[in-house]
This record gives sequence, C-alpha cells and structure tokens, in this order.
Amino acid sequence: MDDLILTTIDYLPGKTIVKHLGLVQGNTIRAKHVGRDIMAGLKTIVGGEIRGYTELMQESRNEAMNRMAEQAKTLGANAVLNIRFATSSVMQGAAELFAYGTAVVVEDDRG
Repeated sequence: MDDLILTTIDYLPGKTIVKHLGLVQGNTIRAKHVGRDIMAGLKTIVGGEIRGYTELMQESRNEAMNRMAEQAKTLGANAVLNIRFATSSVMQGAAELFAYGTAVVVEDDRG
C-alpha cells in the first residue's frame, strides 16, 4: 500500500483527479475469542480498556483496508479517497468490519 494514497478526505491538495474508477471495498468478519470474552467480562466489572477487543478491531480494520487497497490497485488506482468504515453484527459473537472508498487516479497539479 506504500504507493497508494489512502485518505478520508474527498480531494488531495496539490493533485488533480484525472480518472474516477469507482467504489472499492474490503471487509472481514471476525468472531470473538473465548479467552478474550472471559477477560472482557471481568473488565466490565472493574472497568478499563478491553485490550483484546481493541487489538481485534485494529486487526480487522487493517485487513479490511488491505483488501480495499488491493482492489483499488487492481483497477489501476493510485489513490482511494473518502474512505469510511462500517461495522455490523453478523451473528452472535461475530461482526463484520467493512472499509470502502472511491478509487481514483491523481496527478500533481504541477504536471
């Protein structure tokens, strides 16, 4: 993803969109881990960050972003603009994390 610009804004200062390639997306579905679930239950009693779930969500975001970026590269994009994330419950104990954005080709304004 090093050669692909990823951003949540809908334009890039100093660059011009020269080609619109459309929507790109990536997702992953993850289930809770019994060990993490037990620790989460304890944390709800004493309070504090549930690090196991924080790590799970970070891994999920990374996987969804990587899949979205791969789709954009396949289309010939060098940037994905207006990136957004969504989550949804798929079943008891499992959730989907979905990343999407607009794949484009951009060029420097200076030519």
